Amino acid sequence: MSVFESIVTVNKSVNEVYAFLADMNNHRQLMPDNITDWVSTADIASFNIENVTKLTLQISHRITGREIIITPAEKPPFDMELKWELTPLEDKSQAKFTITADLNMLMKMLASGPLQKLAHEETQNLAELFK
Repeated sequence: MSVFESIVTVNKSVNEVYAFLADMNNHRQLMPDNITDWVSTADIASFNIENVTKLTLQISHRITGREIIITPAEKPPFDMELKWELTPLEDKSQAKFTITADLNMLMKMLASGPLQKLAHEETQNLAELFK
């Protein structure tokens, strides 16, 4: 398994950040520009990664105020899990975003850079939204 992580401090309470992340409709605001055809509900999002693939992701597990796990709702090109972990920091919070992907050697060479970039971009966009 390959793991891609990014951690950021957010200028909002854990409860506010959790409420935002617990709704898949909000995740479009965290995505990079190469995401198209976004369709979502509170639990599921479907979108295209330009010139790469189409994905449908769902929130499969929530621990209120602490953790959100997102998994594929349909068979993806490789098995993956996306996890948001929240930690309170006085009047702020820490958000850790982890992408775990089961990549063969070829996919690892092709996808490692974009997946790490995605993890970093999502956390940076989250911090920016809550400035």
